[in-house]
Amino acid sequence: MISIIPFGKTNKYTSRVGLGLAALGRPGYINLGHGNDLNNDYQIEHMQQRCVDMLDLAYEKGIRYFDAARSYGKAEQFLNKWIGAHPEQQAVIGSKWGYEYTAEWNVTAEHHEIKNHNLQLLKKQWGESVDLLHDHLDIYHIHSATLSSAVLNNEEVIEQLWNIKNKGVIVGLSLSGTQQADTLEKALEIQRDGEHLFQSVQATYNILERSAAKMLQEAKYQGWGVIIKEVFANGRLTSRNSNPAFESSKQKLQFIAQKHNVNIDAIAMAFVLSQPWVSVALSGATTKEMLESNLQGVGLQLDLMDFQMLDEIQEEAEVYWETRSELEWN
Repeated sequence: MISIIPFGKTNKYTSRVGLGLAALGRPGYINLGHGNDLNNDYQIEHMQQRCVDMLDLAYEKGIRYFDAARSYGKAEQFLNKWIGAHPEQQAVIGSKWGYEYTAEWNVTAEHHEIKNHNLQLLKKQWGESVDLLHDHLDIYHIHSATLSSAVLNNEEVIEQLWNIKNKGVIVGLSLSGTQQADTLEKALEIQRDGEHLFQSVQATYNILERSAAKMLQEAKYQGWGVIIKEVFANGRLTSRNSNPAFESSKQKLQFIAQKHNVNIDAIAMAFVLSQPWVSVALSGATTKEMLESNLQGVGLQLDLMDFQMLDEIQEEAEVYWETRSELEWN
């Protein structure tokens, strides 16, 4: 059973597992096997029905956090459709601004999304998100805030985010790249009268990439909700990973999975949920079978030997992000 817990020191309660819509809201994504999961059927009405069906299943399984973004194609639009059919739903819904979806529903687009962290795009995308999600929008993140984008130094953007927070929305940031910890440390410094601007952080943390753990723990201590993305490393921490260079690590994962009578991805989920500072671990499942397999990790207790073996396969942050950058959109 998926636990419901307070989301940091906010007034929201979330399930410890959430459903991310990055792979459900658009035809192209970098998850291994994504095109096959969609049966290469990218008609909008078919993808909308798949997304709605997955939201139904997730809600039935006890998931109460759903994660979207303006750059996730029509994810917010699909969420709007689902919310309209379930006005009684009690889920917490988050979205993000800062990337524009530019693929025009084309899997082989040269650029699928373009990053822009200026005030004009914030105002535009905030309006678009509110138009679709209305007062169901609970958490609003900067999408992939980095030191290099300088978004945390943009006083106009920061002021607008304070304005959004004053409307009762939880303001947060998602992180990406090798400097996740440094970016989060800077975000923790943005305060007024002892109050943090941000109350939520969404970061990459998994068996392979653990570089932000200390700062994420600090954010949780400061009262933030901590959402973990890329729990399965875009499919690298699943049985789909056939890269010969990963074979030794995969064998260790298979050993642990067989010991607990689950699939590899369930071990990845259990590992993230074993961290007490994690509020929500996101599944990016696109099929019923995938979600059910992911959820096998809920309540699974890894032992000391498991953790020791998993320590042997973690990667340096630079290696992880370089490998990720080479994954193909499909």
